[in-house]
Amino acid sequence: MLGSCASKKDLENCQNENKELTKNYQDSKEQLAASRARVASLEDQLAQAKKDYAALQGSLDKSLANAGQNNISIEKLVDQINESNQYIRHLVEVKSKSDSLNMVLTNNLTRSLSKEEMKEVDVQVLKGVVYISLADNMLYKSGSYEINDRAAETLSKIAKIIKDYKDYDVLIEGNTDNVPVNSSAASMKNIRNNWDLSCLRASSVVQALQNQYGVDPKRLTAGGRGEYNPITNNNSDVAKQRNRRTQIIITPKLDQFMDLIDKAPEEK
Repeated sequence: MLGSCASKKDLENCQNENKELTKNYQDSKEQLAASRARVASLEDQLAQAKKDYAALQGSLDKSLANAGQNNISIEKLVDQINESNQYIRHLVEVKSKSDSLNMVLTNNLTRSLSKEEMKEVDVQVLKGVVYISLADNMLYKSGSYEINDRAAETLSKIAKIIKDYKDYDVLIEGNTDNVPVNSSAASMKNIRNNWDLSCLRASSVVQALQNQYGVDPKRLTAGGRGEYNPITNNNSDVAKQRNRRTQIIITPKLDQFMDLIDKAPEEK
């Protein structure tokens, strides 16, 4: 009996340790994804800055060779280089701010979803935009564009994040596989093709976010891409299932982002 109790206790300890390791692994995975996105963004900015600097440096070297003839031009070029460097620093600061906000948004979203929900929800940051990809069998009733009851809790969590970040626009994008729609089915009546189906599914999510969860409709856009934006081939049932998805794309409002870029950096 004593041996049995000890084995049971060891098993419980192992299970608790496994849960902790799983949680740490998930947290590390999220942090790594956010860090990779930030590093990629900064590398792109650095490469562009180096190109700009090399071009300006070449112009400066050329001007220096004729320094005796065009001292005024050299002074202007130096001023341009200084202004360019200042503007590059400003762009880096703006991009870093945007990346930081997206990283926080993504972390808040992934932490709010359960492990079961994360199996059917994929969250990524690509080029400063947050993509939330939802499987069609989680969102919709079978062979339909109507949202099922199982999706309600997940959509409510996503809606809360969207409402917390008021300076972001939200595009809902429907995608299908390449299997033609069975227009004879009752649930598909009046749906001509996958274009119609993808648009109606996106519209269903938009209306749920607006009517059930209170997201401002002015921030929402619904669109469908039919079968023409696959993430993999359609050669198997698993591949087709991956392509049947709805993406919630969260991006900073373009006019506000452009205002940040166009704003002249302050003199230091």
